[in-house]
Amino acid sequence: MKTFCGRANPTTGSMEWIEEGEDYDYHQEIARSRYADMLHDKDRNVKYYQGIRAAVSRVKERGEKAIVLDIGTGTGLLSMMAASAGADFCYAIEVFKPMANAAVKIVEKNGFSDKIKVINKHSTEVTVGPDGDMQCRANILVTELFDTELIGEGALPSYEHAHKFLVQEGCEAVPHRATVYAQLVESRRMWSWKKLFPVHVEAEDGEKILVPPSEMENCPGVPSVCDIQLNQMPSSDFSTLSDVVTMFSVDFSKPVQSASTYYRVQLEPVKSGKAQIVLSWWDIDMDPSGMINCTMAPYWVKPSSALQWRDHWMQCVYFLPREEPVVQGEKLYLTACRDEYSVWYNLQRAREGENKADEEEHEADARVESPVCRCRAHLLWNRPRLGELNDQNRTRQYIKSLKKVLKTDSVCLCISDGSLLPVLAHYLGAKQVECMQPSRMDLYHPHELWQAFFKANHLEDKIKIIEARPELLKPSHLEDKKISVLVGEPFFTTSLLPWHNLYFWYARTAVSAHLASNVTVLPQSAALHMMIVEFQDLWRIRSPCGICEGFDVQTMDDMIKDSLNFRESKEAEPHPLWEYPCKSLSDPCEVLTFDFTKTVPQHCLSTEGSVKLLRKGKSHGAVLWMEYHLTADISVSTGLMQLSNEKGNCAWNPHCKQAVYFFSSVIESEIQSDPTAVTYAINFDTKTGEIAMDFKL
Repeated sequence: MKTFCGRANPTTGSMEWIEEGEDYDYHQEIARSRYADMLHDKDRNVKYYQGIRAAVSRVKERGEKAIVLDIGTGTGLLSMMAASAGADFCYAIEVFKPMANAAVKIVEKNGFSDKIKVINKHSTEVTVGPDGDMQCRANILVTELFDTELIGEGALPSYEHAHKFLVQEGCEAVPHRATVYAQLVESRRMWSWKKLFPVHVEAEDGEKILVPPSEMENCPGVPSVCDIQLNQMPSSDFSTLSDVVTMFSVDFSKPVQSASTYYRVQLEPVKSGKAQIVLSWWDIDMDPSGMINCTMAPYWVKPSSALQWRDHWMQCVYFLPREEPVVQGEKLYLTACRDEYSVWYNLQRAREGENKADEEEHEADARVESPVCRCRAHLLWNRPRLGELNDQNRTRQYIKSLKKVLKTDSVCLCISDGSLLPVLAHYLGAKQVECMQPSRMDLYHPHELWQAFFKANHLEDKIKIIEARPELLKPSHLEDKKISVLVGEPFFTTSLLPWHNLYFWYARTAVSAHLASNVTVLPQSAALHMMIVEFQDLWRIRSPCGICEGFDVQTMDDMIKDSLNFRESKEAEPHPLWEYPCKSLSDPCEVLTFDFTKTVPQHCLSTEGSVKLLRKGKSHGAVLWMEYHLTADISVSTGLMQLSNEKGNCAWNPHCKQAVYFFSSVIESEIQSDPTAVTYAINFDTKTGEIAMDFKL
């Protein structure tokens, strides 16, 4: 069977499907998986072990054999916990073949092959009976099928099926129950991930205000969950309008229903404000009494307890369909609706003197459809991108730069996806403005959105969208004029790593024949920057675990290492570092530059050098990002925004992912008269648009 893997091509700005050979064993997926993060989650592992021991004891006290069903076994860790707690037999289900193979090896290495049977199937395909995968139904159900939203990985249908076909009635379950919590907040920062705010432009002929179309104002957005490390959101960026409320619980020891339903809770705001966002998280009780509890609650909810860092379970941000002004003490209903895989929220006012019939009618209103984007804007702009477009400081830099380069006779072409630059260029006096959105052409046609956008701002005949790729640009597209100003942010939706937006350079090269001899290109150049860092926690996702709760899981470490060596060893990976604190051990340095005033050269661009480690700490890896020099004196950074020199604490651009290259071995640097240096070799292949790198400690 052949496997097709999607890869972004930075030289064409599009996604391409690459056919992998039959021996492809999901190296990329394993290398990027969160298994290491789960194995490092001490709190989760300890609580699961306690819950499993207690469940086995309860079954044994009843004089029964303890037969365990472990759905989604992964490394086999929970089954080994059950076997060592005295379970008579365990059926460990794992659908992902490379993982199931690893589980077989790990179980054997730890001496549990006679007690644990690994079944490489989806749990809904498992059979029970003398000739089946399982000899009999289990009386202990152990699972770890949860994501940040609790139900996003299909936990409910899996539990529903297991109770019908794979476990005994009245079985023990670890975890025993899950509870979902919610809190109503106002947050301009988080709301900026859903709405486009008006943009104010000071032009020659007075202030212009760019407004979003009404379709966007009333659009509920997209249904996908927004999961973030809420513990990195400073309290100054949101205001809590309600206490934390319990939305719903699921008891996993009883039959579970996966059919769509809703849960409604009455609440009274503790403060007046604009209800925009519902923050949500869950906890799990590993035992019926609730004594063994594992919680995802953020820092302001449990200020006294030490927070366990984890990346596989975070917290959720849900956007209400529209902003609702609320008054302290008024009676409101918050409704959580769910289907098999996702949750969404709705807020309603209670009506005065409401009787039973009113309440039922109210409940019917509460069952809202899953949010579907009708305005197309949420399909064109993802949440970080909306945050970026709403960043006034960033917009000001572009306005300042455009004012410097535009003239009244400028013929301006903008090459970027879903950019406001064409509108800014028009407002700032360019005579003719055209725009191209190359990466979106094959994915989705955003022209209807732009027409609505132009209409809302009376710009219908002022800006022309060219429906062609840069290499197919014709003089007729430009009314036989030459381009005097070529602009880009640059931003392309297919970019995964910071340098993938260098597609702008390739597009600029493709349209060379249409550029005036004295063309101004904005940005005029770009630079790749780098810094060596120590991560507070992110290092765990790539760090070997070795022994986990007394079990040898080195096979998993080797598997991740082999996968990284297969293709990733010379590659970095994208992470939004505002969510993952780190401190700099070196000064940031510029390592490569790209001159957009010239075409892309035929030869590779490479550099070698070394950086000194100036602070004490563990060198976990290098962070790389791009800076765009819009004009000689105005730049925008996609990475480091601020560095406090004493401690080396970093502030990162919150709208972009930075590139992280994890070192295969970590070195501790001490402060000494002769600081340690890290040497690097970085190569930009102009044929592929990719950057390969190598570091020596």
